[in-house]
Amino acid sequence: MSKRILGIVGLAGFCGLVLTHFVTHADSKPNLKASAVADFSLKDPLNKKIVSLADCKDKKAVVIVFMGTECPINNSYLPRLNQLDKEYSAKGVQFLGINANTQDSAELVAEHARKYELTFPVLKDEGNRVADQLGARRTPEVFVLDAERKIRYQGRIDDQFVVGYQRGQPTRKDLVEALEEVLARKSVSVASTPVAGCLISRNVQTKAEGTVSYSNHVARIIQNNCQECHRPGQIGPFSLLSYNNAVNWAENIREAVLEKRMPPWHADAQHGKFSNNRSLSKEDRETLVAWIDQGCPKGDDKDMPPPKQFAAGWGIGKPDAIVRMPEAFNVPAEAPKTGVPYQYFSAETNFKEDMWVERAEAKGDAAAVVHHIVVFIVPPGQDFRQNDRGLRVLCGTAPGDMPFIAPPGTAKKVPAGSRFVFQMHYTPNGRAQKDQSCVGVVFAKNPVEHRAQTMPILNPRFMIPAGDDNYKVESEFTFKENAYILSFMPHMHLRGKDFMYEAVFPDGKKEILLSVPRYNFNWQSTYRLAEAKAVPSGTKIHCVAHFDNSVKNLNNPDPTKSVIWGDQTWEEMMIGWMDFYYDKQAE
Repeated sequence: MSKRILGIVGLAGFCGLVLTHFVTHADSKPNLKASAVADFSLKDPLNKKIVSLADCKDKKAVVIVFMGTECPINNSYLPRLNQLDKEYSAKGVQFLGINANTQDSAELVAEHARKYELTFPVLKDEGNRVADQLGARRTPEVFVLDAERKIRYQGRIDDQFVVGYQRGQPTRKDLVEALEEVLARKSVSVASTPVAGCLISRNVQTKAEGTVSYSNHVARIIQNNCQECHRPGQIGPFSLLSYNNAVNWAENIREAVLEKRMPPWHADAQHGKFSNNRSLSKEDRETLVAWIDQGCPKGDDKDMPPPKQFAAGWGIGKPDAIVRMPEAFNVPAEAPKTGVPYQYFSAETNFKEDMWVERAEAKGDAAAVVHHIVVFIVPPGQDFRQNDRGLRVLCGTAPGDMPFIAPPGTAKKVPAGSRFVFQMHYTPNGRAQKDQSCVGVVFAKNPVEHRAQTMPILNPRFMIPAGDDNYKVESEFTFKENAYILSFMPHMHLRGKDFMYEAVFPDGKKEILLSVPRYNFNWQSTYRLAEAKAVPSGTKIHCVAHFDNSVKNLNNPDPTKSVIWGDQTWEEMMIGWMDFYYDKQAE
């Protein structure tokens, strides 16, 4: 397959990027404690033994890292912490992980340490005693203690993972700098830094009653706006299916809601109405904050709404069929400088007759290293590489929301004997893993009236100058028949700034169908229209995107270089994906 075709049908980036969009923030610089840290003894659940600070008496320095099992930024740093532990243990430094989260049981702490193959002890801080002594607020927050066990540094590991963006490499390795200075018996040049991460969940006394209760008010808001993602097997890093879940994450919820980071929704409300709009109303935000301020009262169980029903692990409901990659791919621990090339896997569907798919969802097996999947339908006798514009897209997944969900009476056709081709983009995270991703499909149960199609409206011919903070790229597609538009999914990379779809009708009238004024690479949403948009033959869909290749864009891998189209995250793309159907009987 040519490089151009590979790029046209692709999506690219780091899977870690999506993590920074969840309940994370950065505190102002903490105040260091001047006195030595008092000795403590905590249980190491994995190794089933008690570990004390006094056990480190022969160490030149101790690094304490406050951790959580479900904090995305925390988990992004674990491979690096393992590397630092290996490097500095030979220099007389002891790393200690401490988990002070109320919701993280000893069993979960042990399972988490085992899963990430942590090379240093992780201790369970029941009752937040050590977290309170040190003044720790977030995960992952680090403390560097010198030989006298005085705190010489408190703050972040480095500045790579921050709220809303991720650098390709850190600009300052704060923990490493502090350790080197402590080991050299120098003053620490930067003794404290702000921390990005999840708030530590502390023991709190909840109230039974209040003017706003979980059962009567909050449960419905969370069901309708949060549980789609925040449940086991979905992209949300923790579950919000129960009252206890909500209480444990209450302060993080407050922060994300007040800053309007969650639920994620980036469409301008002035243009278009969308069936999957998950944004919170002003009233719902105020209700959530009031509930937390009142002590998270539960209320009466009889007022609780019935649990929302979800198919375990799937956003489309229980699939009628699941098709897997035919073999597992070994994802390396580290990527080469040019990135891991896109991988392609062909899987037989074994469909004996034409099938109509009204819902489809791709799922990464090793989700932490699967940045994106695009699944193509290849009918028998056809070459997948024949025609870049003629490729039949079934569905995809990327940081965000990409399952194919069609309205009643509309579906995608999978001819008998077709195969699915998986386009896989892997982003190694420091741990070698195996991946055997799959796609689930739900077949139409009623007669299909309209055949849905996916179109990439793209422009691969551009060069974004170094330092340009508002570079414009346009693309367009003209309908040759009457049609109805179902959804949009704009795609750019780290320099993406905004994206707009505009319909130019045959009579010259123009209408903005979707405007995303602040494009977020961390959350690449599909915007499903509440009602299919009728467009007559001759209508042109005009896409306009702007890119910020300047130092003002904190996501920018390198503002000193011009950028062209390419598969990898540090390159760029401009694709206006669109689902639609022609106004004629499905065939």
